[in-house]
Amino acid sequence: MVVNVTTETFEQEVLQSDIPVIVDFWAKWCGPCKMMAPVLEAIAEKYEGKLKVCKVDTDAEMELTARFAVMSIPMFGLFENGEFVDQTVGYMSEEDLFKSLGLNL
Repeated sequence: MVVNVTTETFEQEVLQSDIPVIVDFWAKWCGPCKMMAPVLEAIAEKYEGKLKVCKVDTDAEMELTARFAVMSIPMFGLFENGEFVDQTVGYMSEEDLFKSLGLNL
């Protein structure tokens, strides 16, 4: 299950997670973001318990957008042990997303 996070829930859902988290920084008007939605849903289902997938609406959550210097969307941030460890931008397959973020599950 993909979890929608806000500034208020970000710490609990992402930074305090005991498993790696991919955060999708997206917006409703973004075509590539919409194309990534089914890819992320499949990843969330396939890796449940091993990897968490969260979404941040960049228009609604400007504080998080600024905090992580989101300049292009969709941007995917990888968080491990409360640390922002890597990022990548753009539409891609599950395999390419994992390669770009250096994930091996």
